[in-house]
Amino acid sequence: MNLDPAQLQAFSAVLRTGGFEKAAQALGVTQSAISQRIRFLEERLGCILIIRGHPCTPTEAGVRLLRHTEDLELLEQALKADIGLDDLPGTFTTLRIAVNADSLATWFVEALSQVGGLLFDVAIDDQDHSAGLLRRGEVRAVVSGDPSPVQGCDCCPLGSLRYRATASPAYMARWFDQGVTPDALQKAPMLTYSAKDALQSNWIRQVFGLNMTPPTHWIASTHAFVDAAAVGLGWGMNPEPLVRHHLTEGALVELCPGQAYDVPLFWHASRAADRLLKPLTQAVRTCAAKTLVPG
Repeated sequence: MNLDPAQLQAFSAVLRTGGFEKAAQALGVTQSAISQRIRFLEERLGCILIIRGHPCTPTEAGVRLLRHTEDLELLEQALKADIGLDDLPGTFTTLRIAVNADSLATWFVEALSQVGGLLFDVAIDDQDHSAGLLRRGEVRAVVSGDPSPVQGCDCCPLGSLRYRATASPAYMARWFDQGVTPDALQKAPMLTYSAKDALQSNWIRQVFGLNMTPPTHWIASTHAFVDAAAVGLGWGMNPEPLVRHHLTEGALVELCPGQAYDVPLFWHASRAADRLLKPLTQAVRTCAAKTLVPG
């Protein structure tokens, strides 16, 4: 079955921009033209591809078609590069990748800045879960805490992102005046990024050998996580690069000095997009080496 490239382009644009109006603006056509192309595409395939909403999202069939459309775009971009047309205006290709929020906040953006000619669609997911996005074909590369091979992908170790269990001096005086003990930890409010965040529990297990579920504040923001610790809302595991200055200045202190928790990170990249991913892979490895702990 031959699919109309203009219809596929419209379909991809709607999902990337989140709506028909923005897709029309991006492609320089009318909104009615976008609607017509999507309608014809759905009629040809005999199924609904887009759930109309704010934003528009793909159906299960739409996810599969989007993956196919992205494959075609990558092949086209690779062809343009092979024949010397990759530097022409308007030849940007979008790469969808997944990275954990703390890497994004500490070192990963610098890697993105070192690569030209690409647009990036960055999904945020916990390092213990991001590899699943790659296995399902939803992204082309990930920063993951999982070293397990992903079919059709290359993997390289990046080093470890070091975390410190930190809190404000006032918080320490209130909740740990008799020391950081298991009993005190069970009562003291902590900070948790999301339901996928196991850093605090892992640190408690590493230091005390215990499994516990202290009361927690849920704060899904890396920088707000640091701020919350600094104002005494709770204690939490913060990336050392973000809190090094806070620790030096005394705005934050470690719960147990010297008891860091290291999270090994790995870069998984699809071989199907190797031609486009190669510069990004090099930039990722270079920037990771400047921030992460060798391991």
